[in-house]
Amino acid sequence: MNILQLENVSRRFGGLVAVDAVSLDVPANGITAIIGPNGAGKTTLFNVISGFLTPSAGRVIFCGRDITGLPPETVAQGGLVRTFQLVHLFENLTVLENVKVGQHLHTQGGLLSALMRFRSAHTEADVEKASLALLEQVGLVPQRDLPAGVLPYGRKRLLEIARALAAEPKLLLLDEPAAGLNRNETAYLASLLRAIAETGIAVLLIEHDMSLVMNIADGVAVLDFGKLIARGTPREVQQNAQVIAAYLETTASSHA
Repeated sequence: MNILQLENVSRRFGGLVAVDAVSLDVPANGITAIIGPNGAGKTTLFNVISGFLTPSAGRVIFCGRDITGLPPETVAQGGLVRTFQLVHLFENLTVLENVKVGQHLHTQGGLLSALMRFRSAHTEADVEKASLALLEQVGLVPQRDLPAGVLPYGRKRLLEIARALAAEPKLLLLDEPAAGLNRNETAYLASLLRAIAETGIAVLLIEHDMSLVMNIADGVAVLDFGKLIARGTPREVQQNAQVIAAYLETTASSHA
């Protein structure tokens, strides 16, 4: 069973085709990774899926519902929640308050409402309990009362994931979650993503850390110049000649 279906999705910016007739099924369980060189159209595709961009052509089907062109807040309330390449936190709020805001984005129906009402909502005790459980899941309970802005970068990444989980996603989109992390932080992230997937939340991530992708992904899709050029298991993708030419050899040479 698939939780997300992309049907010939394209996105053009004037004469530039950033996403070119991509059709992709994302299973309702497990971890699916999207890889490809810089400029391949990965983040643009995420923006289309999550409602930040309207596709120039094609359809986005989520949980059997056509969500093409719906605004991001409507998409998120339906259970499709994402993070971004650059960490987006409320840095003057505490770590716990950031997760509470995520809870109220789900329960109250909008960002402004969440910011205005999260301290006085009648469900505050329940929200705090659930938020602390999420901080426990990502290992941030000791930092619960610190301003989010003082956290090291790796912990900010974890907090962003906790806040996304607070919105009760059915599908979690993560845009380069390992970017800027050291080896230990990446290993912790891998175990966290596996644990999230085991709870029944589907995970779709963009990632350049090929070791991470090959270790945790159940399926991998490869974009190049906006086109989907391969889809399969990590091993199948690693052995695909077109993928090697388009991406893996480029990555290896850039680190030589």
